[in-house]
Amino acid sequence: MPENTAEPWEYSLYIPNDVRAVTVSRRTLRLILTIHGLIGLVDVAELLATELISNAVRHTKGPAALRVRWSAGVLRIGAWDADPEPPEPPLPLDQLSDLEDGRGLALVRACSDLWGWQPLTRQGSRGKYVWCELAAA
Repeated sequence: MPENTAEPWEYSLYIPNDVRAVTVSRRTLRLILTIHGLIGLVDVAELLATELISNAVRHTKGPAALRVRWSAGVLRIGAWDADPEPPEPPLPLDQLSDLEDGRGLALVRACSDLWGWQPLTRQGSRGKYVWCELAAA
């Protein structure tokens, strides 16, 4: 494991409700993981971040944020949005073949080690945080 992965770190990228923010988030995540020596996690992490941020932008009207945290050999990727409603539960993968939409959280569930969501309230603002984790191999 590279030396610079031993210390915990965290980044937040606040984004507008704009579909172009998905690309910005994905590229920012790639850069963060590369500079921290975690290139082996990039492909799966990009897929997961894309799905989380896409949901935040497509299904809400307000701003969103990508949050990335490394601690104790675990990468946590999360998307905050201003909508307090819980995400739709993911369908089993075998039920997704004919669907145009609705694959995002199923992919997150299938490709991450752990995922979840939690409601958030801060200074009168409400929202939720949907997250997933990848352990370093």
